[in-house]
Amino acid sequence: MKYIGAHVSAAGGVANAPIRARDIGAKAFALFTKNQRQWRAKALTDVEIKTFKQNLEECGFRPEHILPHDSYLINLAHPETDKREKSLAAFIDELERCEQLGLTRLNFHPGSTLNKISDEEGITLIAQALNTALAKTNSVTAVIENTAGQGSNLGHRFEHLAAIIEQIEDQSRIGVCLDTCHTFAAGYDLKTPETYAQTMQEFDHIIGFSYLKGMHLNDAKSTLGSRVDRHHSLGQGNLGIEPFRLLMQDPRLDNIPLILETIDDQLWAQEISRLYSFT
Repeated sequence: MKYIGAHVSAAGGVANAPIRARDIGAKAFALFTKNQRQWRAKALTDVEIKTFKQNLEECGFRPEHILPHDSYLINLAHPETDKREKSLAAFIDELERCEQLGLTRLNFHPGSTLNKISDEEGITLIAQALNTALAKTNSVTAVIENTAGQGSNLGHRFEHLAAIIEQIEDQSRIGVCLDTCHTFAAGYDLKTPETYAQTMQEFDHIIGFSYLKGMHLNDAKSTLGSRVDRHHSLGQGNLGIEPFRLLMQDPRLDNIPLILETIDDQLWAQEISRLYSFT
């Protein structure tokens, strides 16, 4: 079964996110558990945690179908030690917030070298940070999102993600989120049944579907291999609608959160309904 949703707003408190997701016909959703553009946030209160869990249950969502996203400020590959440690502390806080809310996954961007260190050095720094973060927390799986490769961002090659996973001490708590726009912009084609099959075979060979813990479903304003991260509404970009039909009919993508981050939230309910029509 497919679990489709969108990255909904948590404005007014995290407890509002399940209600907003339910109202657009979602069976999964993503959220920020704190302001994604600030380092610090108030601790979650007991009331907030209790109400979030109640709303989750009342709206029919299971924790494994929620894919929270960490702060955009975090860079676990930062070449400067003090700034990397600041990112690590913030990442641990994000994992702890997910644990408090009873969630099982935290989606994050791997990080950027800022063109000051090699990709290999950056990958090792990310893995080291993740090993520390996982050792200091109890249950949440860290889910690495593949990137478009814009600037000095790591994670646009499947080999980058595999190299991070290889260095993780507790591989039961590491996973991957594939973003369709990022995948396409990074040079992996999804547009036809043949190229879709080839890309997914490559993903399985290099990383393995056992590590796939979620997906972001976005069309792309950017072109194949451009390494430019520009999302679009489904069927309105350079991917077109066919990849999403193929995704909905792929049983390897059952039982994981499939999250829209398309650019017009007024279309989310329509996009969710359209995706379900393909199953």
